Amino acid sequence: MELSLAHPAIKAFMCGSVSGTCSTLLFQPLDLVKTRLQTLQSGMQPGSGRVGMVTVLLSVVRTERLLGLWKGVSPSFARTIPGVGIYFSTYYSLKQHFLQDRSPGAAEAVLLGGSARTVAGVFMLPVTVIKTRFECGRYSYGSVTGALRSVCRTEGPGALFSGLMATLLRDVPFSGIYVMLYSQAKASLPKEMRSSASAPLATFSCGVVAGVLASLITQPADVVKTHVQVNPQLRTALAIRHIYTEHRLQGFFRGAVPRALRRTMMAAMAWTVYEQMMTSIGLKS
Repeated sequence: MELSLAHPAIKAFMCGSVSGTCSTLLFQPLDLVKTRLQTLQSGMQPGSGRVGMVTVLLSVVRTERLLGLWKGVSPSFARTIPGVGIYFSTYYSLKQHFLQDRSPGAAEAVLLGGSARTVAGVFMLPVTVIKTRFECGRYSYGSVTGALRSVCRTEGPGALFSGLMATLLRDVPFSGIYVMLYSQAKASLPKEMRSSASAPLATFSCGVVAGVLASLITQPADVVKTHVQVNPQLRTALAIRHIYTEHRLQGFFRGAVPRALRRTMMAAMAWTVYEQMMTSIGLKS
């Protein structure tokens, strides 16, 4: 079926999938470093020396070579390609249904972003669990499908939905805050800039500002989510208590720098590519 004949929601899905593929491939190393930093907490004693992003990065390159930085890229693709597609197609469908062609207000943007992320997050959670385990270095899965079978056989299907609450507590606020800040920042741009050749750069800049703020606000939930998915015997409340007991408040912000870099750049790139592709096929994003 030609793209021009496809339903608008399918077009939005395809544009989102392409944008997610580009951003995942570029920024996977930051996600791996973030996961390693967060899971290092379990083996560290309180008061021990701080391990930073650069230390982890060099350690991965030294022990697993340069390509080791892309460990987990297969489950990342398995999650991101359909996941970002689902996110953008849900966002587009909700926006067209409730707002038609007008721009969302601040509260509407929060609801749109949060709702789209809830749908995508629940649907793709099993692959997210496998992706986190690939990146942490504790599991020796050979493939995404092999990992899914192994988890179902040894831990039961419920393990594939571990960290659901923490994931939603992280992703739904992130997406809602991001879409609100992004849409408001973009609406504040001069009209001539939005229609000029520099529009993609301006859009990307709006995404960067929105991404940094949204990432920092939701960082504690990301740390909790990682612990629950790597240690399936933990529940969200126990993980929160464990992190605070062992590392106090700073433990909830471990991995904040690589995550902020990755989430900010991925979101900014994904939205920029998505909007440019939607414009090129004649749809209002």
